[in-house]
Amino acid sequence: MTDSPDSPNSPDSTASTASTDPAVAAPERRPGGRTARIRAQVLDAVRAELAENGHEGLTVEGVAARAGVHRTTVYRRWRDVGGLLVDVIDAAGETDWQPPDTGSLRGDLTALNREIQESLVVRPSFAVALMAASFHSEQAARAQTRLWADRYAQCEILVERAVERGELPARAATDLDARGLLIAATAPLYHQVVLLRAEPDPLLPERAAEAAVLAAAAGAFAVRRDVDVDVDAGPGDRRSDG
Repeated sequence: MTDSPDSPNSPDSTASTASTDPAVAAPERRPGGRTARIRAQVLDAVRAELAENGHEGLTVEGVAARAGVHRTTVYRRWRDVGGLLVDVIDAAGETDWQPPDTGSLRGDLTALNREIQESLVVRPSFAVALMAASFHSEQAARAQTRLWADRYAQCEILVERAVERGELPARAATDLDARGLLIAATAPLYHQVVLLRAEPDPLLPERAAEAAVLAAAAGAFAVRRDVDVDVDAGPGDRRSDG
């Protein structure tokens, strides 16, 4: 027996609230044939089952029943739970999500942090469930690493814009570690909600963003490119390229 489209347990009802996290947001529906429709139904079911029951409760049979397809269809295309997890992560990378553009680095990072915080505190949280599942599936872990690497690369434009606007110093002798800045800005959200399991602080997205911006302006993420360290030299000896 399958859920009706209006049932509270239907894939669409849970997937719509599963996550606004830029790394795991469900892709928008795209036109396609029967194969595309079945994939969409199955991946919606994976998101719903994972968010509600966790990795331990995720089964091919449960996904098939929720999606309203025969289990042999799922086995034939995805083979096992690991294959389902990989595809749902890969599908997140197919979205047309774009990083915020508020006109300032602080505003952009705050907006990004608010998206992340919302995805972590919503119940059930697909983002948290997916992170937990990645510790049980090597396939999912590799797919999630690829997705996060892509998302950080996509968000580096926030830092590039800040340099162009003069918000961050563009020193000729240094490069800016954009990814390091982004990680520093977003990490407090995961630390508080996922690791400490603390109540969400509505001020944390802005505070974490401001701290990262101030650190960047002070040169905390500057990476020197013009100085090589001679491994045979003493601790205080450095050799300049010039």
